[in-house]
Amino acid sequence: MYIEHLSLINFRNYERLELELPSHLMVLQGDNAQGKTNLLEAIYLLATARSHRTATERELINWSAPREGLGIARLLAQVQKRGGNIRVEIAVMAAYPSPEEVATAEPSGATHVQKRIRINGIPRRASDLVGQINVVLFSSQDIDLIGGAPSLRRRYLDLTNSQVNSRYLRALQRYNKVLLQRNHLLRLIGERRAAADQLDFWDRELVGNGSYLINERQLMVAELNEFALPIHHQLTAEREKLGITYLPSVSVMEFQDRLREVREKEVALGMSLVGPHRDDLAFLVNDVDMNVYGSRGQQRTIALSLKLAEARFMHTRVDDHPILLLDDVLSELDAARRHHLLGSIASYQQLVITTTDLDRFDSAFLAEAALFQVSEGRVRPL
Repeated sequence: MYIEHLSLINFRNYERLELELPSHLMVLQGDNAQGKTNLLEAIYLLATARSHRTATERELINWSAPREGLGIARLLAQVQKRGGNIRVEIAVMAAYPSPEEVATAEPSGATHVQKRIRINGIPRRASDLVGQINVVLFSSQDIDLIGGAPSLRRRYLDLTNSQVNSRYLRALQRYNKVLLQRNHLLRLIGERRAAADQLDFWDRELVGNGSYLINERQLMVAELNEFALPIHHQLTAEREKLGITYLPSVSVMEFQDRLREVREKEVALGMSLVGPHRDDLAFLVNDVDMNVYGSRGQQRTIALSLKLAEARFMHTRVDDHPILLLDDVLSELDAARRHHLLGSIASYQQLVITTTDLDRFDSAFLAEAALFQVSEGRVRPL
């Protein structure tokens, strides 16, 4: 699949951008803070309905948008897929106070922000959008997947699985709702405002949806492990053997029994202690835990191997190439790793990669790519 046309209006530092994208390799060159990452963010948002950079959606709207009335950012993509062409549109809208209301408005300015999504002109939910465009994003922040908090790794598992499996996304949404209700009930029981046997229904719901998530995560990690092993072996000149291990907080067979065992403790704490919301991933290199003992260079190489494995995983699951988005990653790699990375991704149908310096690319790679310069929110061919 590939995006053939991208339209941005009042998105980040782009007041208006109409861009025809090449169906193969696209290199965006420019200094820092010129809008290169914003362009990748727009594509990622159109695929996942969320930004990878901020949870504050007001920031997605151009700073010059009205400070009174309604500020709107629009993103639109025309996408070529094996199953047929689609048109995806997202509008991010922020309501601003009138001059009379400014004194009581929130410090951020906007009083309300919402997204509206259309697929082929028809209003849809965010859950309907996920999976319509498959993307793999690799940025310097991905090193946190290895050494950061377990919640980042769970989020990675969920987002990757949701892009290729709509049932997984539905089960995840249901699980999160059940978890919220169950935690509320635990607190009520702890305050003697509800009976403990009311947990039985929520336990069954937690086990049913949670078990599906655990099984799908296990399958995904097994495939990622299979793909990542030879990739990492080559990236490290055959010195390192990478293993990715899924660490569920409970097995599917023991889920129900484990809930009964910890019920008293859960009531005392007012929170659910077992389930996929407590899972983690471990990355082992030569049997050493890289989450704890890996150097920054090792963790960066593992993140690269993981992302290349993710691209292959998506390809096998949807029978179509995902769109690869690489945000200035070559600057942190040595020449050998840069050469291997570019060789590994050159066969994908659409690759959009940003850089501050074209000298980091092989001349053969640049000869095959469409080159663009990004400056002050404008994109032009080089």
